[in-house]
Amino acid sequence: MYQLRLGLLIFLCSILSVGAQQPKKLNSSEIYEAVQKLNVLASVLYVAAHPDDENTRLISYMSNEVKARTAYLSLTRGDGGQNLIGPEIRELLGVIRTQELLAARRIDGGEQRFTRANDFGYSKHPDETLSIWDKDEVLADVVWAIRQFKPDIIINRFDHRTPGRTHGHHTSSAMLSVEAFDLANNPNKYPSQLNLTETWQPKRLFFNTSWWFYGSREKFEEADKGNLINFDIGVYYPTKGLSNNEVAALASSQHLCQGFGRLSQRGSQEEFIEFLKGDPLADNYNPFSGIDISWTRVKGGKAIGAILKGVEANFNFIDPASHIPELVKAYRLLQSIEDKHWKTIKSQELLRIIEACAGLYLEASASTPTTSPSSNIDLSIEVLNRSQKDIRLASYRFSTFDDGISKNIILTENQRFNFEDQLSIPQNMDYTAPYWVNKKSSLGMYYVDKQEWIGLPETPRALYVDFNLLVEGTPITITKAVIHRFSKPDKGELYRPFEIIPPATASIDGNVIIFEDSKPKDITVTVKAGKNNLQGMVSLAHPNDWEVHPEIQPITITNKDDIQKVVFTLIPPNTQSEGKISPMVNVDGTYYTDERIEIDYEHIPFQTVLIPSESKVVRLNIEKRGDNIGYIEGAGDVIPESLRQIGYNVTIIKPDAISADYLSKFDAVVVGIRAYNILDELRFKQRFLLDYVKEGGNLIIQYNTSRGIKTNELAPYELNLSRDRVTDENAKVTILNPEHPILNWPNKITEEDFEGWVQERGLYFPDSWAAEFTPLLAMKDKGESTKEGSLLIASYGKGNYIYTGLSFFREFPAGVSGAYRLFANLLSAGKYIPQ
Repeated sequence: MYQLRLGLLIFLCSILSVGAQQPKKLNSSEIYEAVQKLNVLASVLYVAAHPDDENTRLISYMSNEVKARTAYLSLTRGDGGQNLIGPEIRELLGVIRTQELLAARRIDGGEQRFTRANDFGYSKHPDETLSIWDKDEVLADVVWAIRQFKPDIIINRFDHRTPGRTHGHHTSSAMLSVEAFDLANNPNKYPSQLNLTETWQPKRLFFNTSWWFYGSREKFEEADKGNLINFDIGVYYPTKGLSNNEVAALASSQHLCQGFGRLSQRGSQEEFIEFLKGDPLADNYNPFSGIDISWTRVKGGKAIGAILKGVEANFNFIDPASHIPELVKAYRLLQSIEDKHWKTIKSQELLRIIEACAGLYLEASASTPTTSPSSNIDLSIEVLNRSQKDIRLASYRFSTFDDGISKNIILTENQRFNFEDQLSIPQNMDYTAPYWVNKKSSLGMYYVDKQEWIGLPETPRALYVDFNLLVEGTPITITKAVIHRFSKPDKGELYRPFEIIPPATASIDGNVIIFEDSKPKDITVTVKAGKNNLQGMVSLAHPNDWEVHPEIQPITITNKDDIQKVVFTLIPPNTQSEGKISPMVNVDGTYYTDERIEIDYEHIPFQTVLIPSESKVVRLNIEKRGDNIGYIEGAGDVIPESLRQIGYNVTIIKPDAISADYLSKFDAVVVGIRAYNILDELRFKQRFLLDYVKEGGNLIIQYNTSRGIKTNELAPYELNLSRDRVTDENAKVTILNPEHPILNWPNKITEEDFEGWVQERGLYFPDSWAAEFTPLLAMKDKGESTKEGSLLIASYGKGNYIYTGLSFFREFPAGVSGAYRLFANLLSAGKYIPQ
């Protein structure tokens, strides 16, 4: 019984998601496609490492052509990537990328799963990956996904046999999938899972190969393909008016934060999968050969299949409601089958089809998008039957109540019924923010304390309404999440998820606060009310060697969603020190320590995120020379603000403003990450930057990729960019030229300054350069050759040209002291006066 409830929880988590626009209403063609899918009992699990790793062509093909239930298991949520559409990084980027995956699945027809693995950044080898992830826990999550989803076949995106050839996360995803294929049916592995599910043995495991994995198209043409199955994934869907690869392009283009918006494609296109293990293939064209994917695979399913095949064969596109009696009959028979897995899945599919055929409109809209526990919320409930079929509303029931509210209303064709009600939110109601960020994660893993939530893309909606109906005399229940529907004059009708939030949240201005000396700084804490008439006290947790005045401050906020700012004076110690500060809001004896962050992009649903509120404070021993810094922004980083914190006057330089006169006023000019990849204007403005150096300026260029660079004159001398990187943030750093002024003035740089770095040392280092350049540092990842291109300096004319692939853009937001000290030296280059 618990297993059936868990299956319903997982299914409800998918159907109760609220889109960025109106909830999907199926037209006749879409209803027909749903009926076709209803008649296929096949499952495919596609496995890879990150959002945007998935092959949307193959997922769409399996879902829309084969009509199989298809899911993508992404081991991570992509937290370690970069964000091309906004400032969110790490956990917040993972929230965005999760929603982009869900948006992609709404287009290609798949479902979405995850593990608890944290995307900690680029990894060169699965040995490193699996040492940072908890291998056994991630493997357990893959086994859990298989046992829950029960796929007939699994398809890996990457090759488990080629460690070190691609991203370590990629190969690890395939290695774990191969191992889990054999373990999912072993009752002695992860036995506690079996309290909630059962063992499962997939029939076959495949690898989604292509010419790339063979090294070239020519080698792939020559390869033995006896173990490969190929598909034409360019098939055309008349009911959609789109080909499969057009659907796939639309799905892939949802990954906007990674710059995946792309043109669609049409026409025939081959896709290959390689058989790895499982039941031998009976042919070379059907991965499901020998697997019954019809209704006869379940006991009692033959009669159900006969009814539903009849509906499919004689589908009435003009009046889909004419099929409701047959669909209801099939639903009744389905409730008697013993197979709980397919009973749960197909019951929900049938209910969705019945709802669409009848043109049922069922909605519960809250008067506000958020509320807190122990509150009351006004609901507007709308019920409408747009068919001539016999449908009654027997009652509706709120998820927080045991008893339903009796109605016994005949839903006459196209007659709308509206009810106003009030919902009481229990004191113990969980918050509805993304569950995996509720507690502090480790470098490699997220912490999730509910087994049944592991792998779910979103936090299950705790507030929903069961609409208990009689359709053609048969009782059915259709569940709808409580939402917030509203309108804006310039947008029209809009939807937002309805969220349960804390009564109070608090944030500190700045994730990292740098003290260049022992002078106090004022710290602003912003308290946001999650309810009306909020009263309490605010204090600031801080390290023992720091002081805060005053110790506590009162707050009074009249209206929900209003804020109050309070200011504390933070006094650092006299010597170098670092630690964390956290606001604590005391309301009626309960302390609230989370920050509430809202993410609003048009291509994904509105997101309310709760994360532990804390900021790093760093007392630096740092010296600086020069005051005025010009900064040319690249693909996005917080370096300008970080430099302002340590006393620099930073001016953002717009590319069209670059000129000799304009640059001459700056003590140093810094070019942001990947600026030469994304700013077309630098193709024409580079000569001014090099002339600035020649006339005595100090130019610091941060990493770029060699692919797509906008200029052939990146440096005044030969400088060749490569893909060299050092991903181990703890890799030993050797100082090549200890006497060089950059490493001695105004701050003495030692190996200690490279302690505490995060995510990586650096990336896209040059691998060759002219003799005019002096390399200053050497480093390497385990088992690799030493890389000396992380920090290069050359004199040019009267000035200095510096190129660095060191990941300052990651270290500054993490408050890494040594990174600040080294960067201050780079900014001071050329101002060294020998004593």
